[in-house]
Amino acid sequence: MSGIKLLATGSALPQHVITNHDLEQIMDTSDEWIRTRTGIGARHHCRGEECHTSLCLDAARKALERGGIDPQQIGVCLVATLTQDHLTPATACVLQKELGFQEDTICFDLNAACSGFVYALHTAECLLAAAKRKYALVLGAEVLSRVMDLTDRSTCVLFGDGAGAAILEWGEDYPSLCAVMGSRGNRQVLMIPGVNTGDPSYIHMDGKEVFRFAVEVLPRCAKEVAAKAGISLDEVDRFAFHQANQRILDHAIKKLKLDPAKCTGNIAHTGNTSAASVPILLDQLVSSGQLRSGQKVLCAGFGGGLTWAGALLQLA
Repeated sequence: MSGIKLLATGSALPQHVITNHDLEQIMDTSDEWIRTRTGIGARHHCRGEECHTSLCLDAARKALERGGIDPQQIGVCLVATLTQDHLTPATACVLQKELGFQEDTICFDLNAACSGFVYALHTAECLLAAAKRKYALVLGAEVLSRVMDLTDRSTCVLFGDGAGAAILEWGEDYPSLCAVMGSRGNRQVLMIPGVNTGDPSYIHMDGKEVFRFAVEVLPRCAKEVAAKAGISLDEVDRFAFHQANQRILDHAIKKLKLDPAKCTGNIAHTGNTSAASVPILLDQLVSSGQLRSGQKVLCAGFGGGLTWAGALLQLA
């Protein structure tokens, strides 16, 4: 069996924090209303010179330094995102130049919305098997503040900006991610119009339908990953679920009968950061010592597409 291990992580959040009390000043909402329905108390938004690329560079440099990996050793660079600074070049290609990766490094961006980072983990696993250099840099990064309608309190209270990075190593004797992925094409439940479509490029979301979708696929996805790995959910050391809504997470934890202590989240101070959600949480788990060498973390994302993805990742 061959697969990948997680060597190091990094993350970056914008300096500017938007609290629920700040939102109270510009719309008809309240801290209590937001917290009871979402679990969110604050989120970070880019300001000034902060942008998607700067967040990616910050997170990536931290991960490379912590992993002790020379940029020349990277064989694959993937960025999961739907809010990159430009449609082309890909953010991954910009990182290739800025970080000094070799020119034959496989670099591209991937859009599977909130499932994107987990999709990218499995994509990197497959690409590394054939790559000359067996290290990958995988990021999830979003600047969702760019695509929010500040008059729509049902969506703008949810989303934040940020980036998370992971350094992966492929090995012939490393465990498979046992990845599980799926999609259910739907433009009505969750959608952001493209440029020049005639519609504002704002997030459009049917919150009730997203909730129904999430509480169905998240528990099923976690079970399928564990079954594919031949282990029980009790044998998983930590769970890194996409931080979409605390009510969704609570429902899944209860349905799966998981120990809540293994499911620590960060939605209260980051909000929903889409593709950046899982890697930012991974970095916080590693940095705080909640995820240690040799332990297994089950990562799962779900969101626009509609998509879902899960994988079992081991820390080197």
